[in-house]
Amino acid sequence: MAGSPGLAARRLVFVTGKGGVGKTTVAAALALAAAGRGLRTIVCSIAAEEHLGALFGSDALDHSERPLAEGVWGIAVEPRRARDEWLHYQLPAPLAALLARSRLLDHLGTLAPGLEELLAIGKVWEVSQPERIAAGAAPYDLAIVDAPATGHGLAVLSAPHTFAQIARVGPVRRHAEHIDRFLRDPAATAVIAVTRPEELPLLETLELATRLESALGRRLDLAVVNGVVPLRLTAAEAKRLAAAELDGAARKAATLALSERRVAVRHSAAAARLRRHGVPVSTLPQLPALDDDAARREALAALARRLARVL
Repeated sequence: MAGSPGLAARRLVFVTGKGGVGKTTVAAALALAAAGRGLRTIVCSIAAEEHLGALFGSDALDHSERPLAEGVWGIAVEPRRARDEWLHYQLPAPLAALLARSRLLDHLGTLAPGLEELLAIGKVWEVSQPERIAAGAAPYDLAIVDAPATGHGLAVLSAPHTFAQIARVGPVRRHAEHIDRFLRDPAATAVIAVTRPEELPLLETLELATRLESALGRRLDLAVVNGVVPLRLTAAEAKRLAAAELDGAARKAATLALSERRVAVRHSAAAARLRRHGVPVSTLPQLPALDDDAARREALAALARRLARVL
């Protein structure tokens, strides 16, 4: 986006996208790329299922911040723990402890829909600040969020504004307003959508771009199109190959190459469609299924090297 700083200049990078498109992998690779630039980086999971730890060959993450790789830390934000932390920030310790134990607070999510989203993004905001609220917590240069899928992800981004409207006075309103300003500021926060070069994920990404502008008054900073087949043959080369008199293995190879090119043309058109709607695009290749930890880490490092250019 013209006039906006690069991703590495922000405090927070929010990564969302349709389920199954690879957003967790992209969030992890971006964290490695940022660490490669010397940035002390934390990657925060607020998705329904936590897969970040496994990508780094680690146990599942929890609410504590712990190292995952050189220069990379991780946390899985738990709304209840985030709620208790917020109470301790806002209230005297005895009262905060009493409320944290209160069974009434367990029903707040029902009474105030969106509260869990506010608490989750509030914790992410806290770890992204140059001066941490949490006592003794070290600051990070960059926080990257593995967010829920698109619709829920937008609800998380919108939660501070919603609660600022509901809570007309008091600490909840002030806290929500502060977070809302931070999320709306393109110099502080970037929003990335991960997608695939297929109709439904593309439509969801374009809808996110529209709703993001409507809800937060800001644009989508980047779409990462995952699983793109590169265009290896020009149109002229494809025409000559199709007309060539080949047989046996050579004909099979030519048929495969022409079939791959047709897929690559569709994928190129998908990326162009996003660009026509004013969305900056970065593409990633299709990754093979990797069951081996060492191979998975190497593939993640390769993706990090490719994504380093968008930082």
